[in-house]
Amino acid sequence: MSSRQRALVLVFGLLGLGATAASTYVHYQLLRNPGYTSFCDISATVNCESVYQSAYGSVLGVPVALAGLLWFLLALLLAWFDRPVPVTPPPSGRRATAPPPPPASDTSAYLFILSTAALAVVLYMAYASFFVLKTLCVLCALTYVAVIGVFLVSGAASQTTMRSVPGRIVGDIRRLLKSPVALTIACLYIVGAASAVAFFPRHTGSAVDSSAATAATVAAPETPPVQDAQIVEFEKWLGAQPRVPVMVPDDGAAVVVVKFNDYQCPPCRQTYLEYKPIIDRYMSQQPGKVKYVSKDFPLEPECNTGGVHVAGCEAAAAVRMARGKNKAEAMEAWLFENQGSLSPDLVRQGARQVAGVTDFDAQYPKVLELVKADVAQGRQLGVGRTPTFFINGVKIEGGLRPQFFDAAIASELKRSLADK
Repeated sequence: MSSRQRALVLVFGLLGLGATAASTYVHYQLLRNPGYTSFCDISATVNCESVYQSAYGSVLGVPVALAGLLWFLLALLLAWFDRPVPVTPPPSGRRATAPPPPPASDTSAYLFILSTAALAVVLYMAYASFFVLKTLCVLCALTYVAVIGVFLVSGAASQTTMRSVPGRIVGDIRRLLKSPVALTIACLYIVGAASAVAFFPRHTGSAVDSSAATAATVAAPETPPVQDAQIVEFEKWLGAQPRVPVMVPDDGAAVVVVKFNDYQCPPCRQTYLEYKPIIDRYMSQQPGKVKYVSKDFPLEPECNTGGVHVAGCEAAAAVRMARGKNKAEAMEAWLFENQGSLSPDLVRQGARQVAGVTDFDAQYPKVLELVKADVAQGRQLGVGRTPTFFINGVKIEGGLRPQFFDAAIASELKRSLADK
């Protein structure tokens, strides 16, 4: 590589290292502190936590962010130690012969191979983030830029044919073994990477008993306070929104909140944790005035028209079966607590342990039709993502900050009193 190309690789590598280091820190905090709220959670659609806590955030329990951190560190080491192999001059007094050309540095070729594999990964992750989760992770986007940058620069710099790379690796390993400094750095990298992967906290999702499931709901993350002027403007906005009939019995309630939900959707989990204390407070202080209804909208082809979730339909069915045993709340808490590791078999195991459902497979075909009925209703209402809320018919995609959700219910209660 030329000095300019090497500098560019170092710049992109440092950008990626910073982004993945921040991502790894956020992921670590999410695992160790359920109430943690990261600095990159701007809204429901610009949200790093939703991506990290989704099925795409980890592979075999190892955060993708940690793998990216180790990748960029390796790329930086390769670029930093990129030097041409020196040629030893002939001894004095001996006739000089034309020396063979110095071996070209293999670093750019190695970086190109590594970045090609990384590019395939980030393209897949970008697709999952933008089109499946429909969430933008700012730190992830910086990582994508850094990988693409290393890929383009190393591809332009590489003058080594890919066929010759395997043979050249042997010579490079021999040179590595002869250099105490390089060998020490390589050993430190390998040991450090293995230790980071081995000791990084893992998601502890597993089947638990019903008592543990009830306690599984963690406290909702604290959010910055909202100014009174913001609440006033929000109430004006809410009052000006169109309202559609959702066809849910109100049972005399002044405010009906309907949520179209997917138990494998990270923002659905976030809003569940944030809104539950608010709903409980209204039901306790003003019984019968607020009705909260959760509708199923799993993003899984078995019961919907698209999506890539593997256990969304089973999870929705499990809650319905648990409702017949008065264990629906415990089942919901368990599903959201174990969201990152849900599979059809794990849902069945959880339904048996949490709600005592021993005939899941026998009930499933009939219950699945009820889930599909919710999905059909959602489609008629224009639901295309989860969560989608309807507050007295006002459609809100992705949810609101807790303070605004609280304000929306309070505003609708005031409006109902004014209409009487």
